[in-house]
Amino acid sequence: MIAYFIVGFFVMFAIVLSAVIAGTRYFENARKKQVATMLQAVTNESDEIPRSLLKAKPEDKNAFEQALAQFDISKKIRLQITQADLNWSVQSFLMYTLVAGGAGAFAGSRMSSGGALIIGCLGMAVPFFILRQKRSKRLDALEAQLPEALDFLARSMRAGHALTISLTMAGDELPEPIAREFRTLAHEQNLGSPMDTALDSMCNRVPLLDLRFFSTALLLQRQTGGNLSDILRQLANLIRERFRLKGQVKALSAHGRLTSMILTGLPICTTGALTLIAPEYLGGMAKDPDGFKLIIAAGVMMLIGTVIIQKIIKIQV
Repeated sequence: MIAYFIVGFFVMFAIVLSAVIAGTRYFENARKKQVATMLQAVTNESDEIPRSLLKAKPEDKNAFEQALAQFDISKKIRLQITQADLNWSVQSFLMYTLVAGGAGAFAGSRMSSGGALIIGCLGMAVPFFILRQKRSKRLDALEAQLPEALDFLARSMRAGHALTISLTMAGDELPEPIAREFRTLAHEQNLGSPMDTALDSMCNRVPLLDLRFFSTALLLQRQTGGNLSDILRQLANLIRERFRLKGQVKALSAHGRLTSMILTGLPICTTGALTLIAPEYLGGMAKDPDGFKLIIAAGVMMLIGTVIIQKIIKIQV
């Protein structure tokens, strides 16, 4: 049974790999289409305004990704990769997921077919968790650097520099990763992109509420007038107060987060210890039809409980 499962998995792997190789033939067509779209925008044959004038990553529309695009999954994965600032494509992310799942299934096949299935599914989730962790870490760093960046822009404009020059200086002087976002914003402005389009593209790359405040304040000031340096200075103070309040809420909810970690990790650690100490225990349970159903039900209920706990302890500020 285990041998058939492993053979079936590698057959599926070979099919997907063949689809990926065949999908590379679409790269040249995608590149030609991108050039045609740029020429169409230059000749004003279309009324659509591009969201970004900078060079975009090449589309990697293989056969598998085209199937995912029907459910809007490919677009969401690409957006998550962009927000995490990883040099991945959707194709490579799917390949990492498949390889991690295959490695987990192979490691779990020594226990039982049920163990191979469970560990394989856990392995497939590893690239997703890495992606979410990188995205969360980068967004946290951007949120912490944003008040200092706004103060830098306010001081630059009080010294007499224009907004475009201030954005360029911010991209050169500020630390990463906030400097890269301001460099991108300044480059889009220099290439002739409207301010609202460039700011909307920046907010899509960095989905932070504080950055939305900055975008809204900047657009309102351009329409109604006012002292932009004072607006940015007050906005920086507001963001600092929100950041301090968020820290207080995080400290008060530390008990709930610790409880969530213990309740989530305890079954996993117990299962791992039982697998090492008594491999026949879970193996015999997985071979029994009722025991396998109990394992699946326990995993589903643990997942639902984890989601509910996360919803409870996650407080929006």
